[in-house]
Amino acid sequence: MQPATDSNVGTPRRQFLKQATALTAGSVFYIARTSWAQKSPGETINVAVVGFKGRGSSHISGYAGLGKKGEAVRVAALCDVDSSVLNKRAAEESKGKEKVEAYTDIRKLLENKDIDAVSIATPNHWHALASIWAIQAGKDVYVEKPVSHCVWEGRQIVKAARKHGKIVQTGTQARSSREGIFGGVKFVQSGALGKIKLARGLCYKRRDSIGLAGSVQEVPATVDYDLWCGPGPKGDLTRKKLHYDWHWTWAYGNGDLGNQGIHQMDIARWFLGEMALAPAVWSVGGRLGYKDDGETANTQIVYQGYEKAPLIFEVRGLPQKKGAKDMDKLRGAGVGVIVECENGYVVVPNYNSAIAYDISGKEIQKWQGADDHFANFITACRSRNIEDLHADILEGHLSSALCHTGNISYRLGEQKSPEAIAEEIKAQPFAEEAFGRMKEHLKLNEVDISSDKLTLGPVLKMDPQAERFIGNDKADGMLKNKYREPYVVPEIS
Repeated sequence: MQPATDSNVGTPRRQFLKQATALTAGSVFYIARTSWAQKSPGETINVAVVGFKGRGSSHISGYAGLGKKGEAVRVAALCDVDSSVLNKRAAEESKGKEKVEAYTDIRKLLENKDIDAVSIATPNHWHALASIWAIQAGKDVYVEKPVSHCVWEGRQIVKAARKHGKIVQTGTQARSSREGIFGGVKFVQSGALGKIKLARGLCYKRRDSIGLAGSVQEVPATVDYDLWCGPGPKGDLTRKKLHYDWHWTWAYGNGDLGNQGIHQMDIARWFLGEMALAPAVWSVGGRLGYKDDGETANTQIVYQGYEKAPLIFEVRGLPQKKGAKDMDKLRGAGVGVIVECENGYVVVPNYNSAIAYDISGKEIQKWQGADDHFANFITACRSRNIEDLHADILEGHLSSALCHTGNISYRLGEQKSPEAIAEEIKAQPFAEEAFGRMKEHLKLNEVDISSDKLTLGPVLKMDPQAERFIGNDKADGMLKNKYREPYVVPEIS
């Protein structure tokens, strides 16, 4: 299926944005003073990568690889709040070629009129603000998953992209598996296996304890901590590692549901063909098997109650059993997707393939192959057509938001006995089956959920078009973050 489109995206390549800095409700809408739209076809597209201690390093090598293949694109600037990371990589990328500019503050980067596109791989809480600032500054954007830290801000990126006619790609690279996964999607949606009964996403990925800091930790001297915290709260560092382990804190991350799981959530929704949030969602789970400074669930089920067929997502961070190295698998998938249909099922075991089986489990067809996701972004930057994108920002927003709504239910939940949970979900056989396997998994990891109880979240009803919950003000209040001046995500009209 093609991404949903809007009619106002045909923006000429050579346009100038007016010099502006809009101020509203005490928050700054940052617009660079000297920004350009995209250059003419054939001219080099200059990309800036923001945040590269982790995934962003792949952004740098990805664009550099395109340049080596003859594509007119270059990494022209780098931005990171850690000066030790920034200076070292900028020096490496400048060796034997044109100098790569280095920036600590993204606002200074966005004033560079020679930058055409910004590729964002910061922690989650920066994704929306960095994207919107870049869009307002006249840049196209590639933003890592999840595109947002909460539901509301994801929709603001979509609005900003459409308003300013920008190309915005989501870093869900499985969407570029056009010969592979997309083949399976088209097969299922053709009705070849009958109606879809269930789309199941799996994130069985080992996550060990991050330990207990026990006291306030010292922020590395090379890090601009105010910038690192940005739109999020600025408080003491109370985990051992500043970097990466933010994934397991609510202030900056979204757990593995929004870390690894967003990829599989997106694929599952792709198969269902749904272009809105589910009208009902609930979750059950916990952080079990160890005590540490993490807050997010390492064991979780999310039930997205779409009317045609439910989407169930399962997170497991513990191994097959206590002391084991291997992780669980279901029908050959550990980090993947299983789509159950009337007359068979399709398994997506990785980022580039899909396998169809009949009702007896016999393989009947296989699809394999993937395009370069960064190359697809650059192609769309040149064409100015969002339909050329494999993962337009609207797709990224919806899939990210499904992770957020699942986490909202979990965070509003109460600890309950396994018997009480089973009683409450018994009307949903697919969920009941998933819960049964979860209980067995935890038992093998020597977790006693009769004493170390799971948290069952409420069933939250939603207006999918308004992207608001119905009759639950507390849940509604969690759709939007509270921001810290001057790092306020703007509301886009």
